Amino acid sequence: MISQLTTEKDDLVAVRVSGHLDKHDYDTIIPLLEQKIAQHGKINLYWEMLGFAGWHLDGLWKDLKFDLKHVNDFRKVAIVGDKKWEEWIATMIKPFTSAEIKYFTELHRDDAMAWVSQ
Repeated sequence: MISQLTTEKDDLVAVRVSGHLDKHDYDTIIPLLEQKIAQHGKINLYWEMLGFAGWHLDGLWKDLKFDLKHVNDFRKVAIVGDKKWEEWIATMIKPFTSAEIKYFTELHRDDAMAWVSQ
């Protein structure tokens, strides 16, 4: 499940993901991301993964296609998680994007939002 969080900046998209993500989750968030990218060129993303269990195959496929298309359309990505493998993913994607990516634990999610909002 993907839920949009309220932000004060128009070039920042903030979401909370939980459970397993599928195609329908991406069908709701991708249009918003693409609208913001079209409007601002590059955007920042706050991605909170508390209680996240992974992807269904159709969701993973939509995620990968979006990521490949928009690999250089993000300035900053703050990833907040509660599992070691989520931190590992944040580290692994750094070489494949021009975005500055930082991982934060749940205890530091306010720091994550402050950093990605700058």
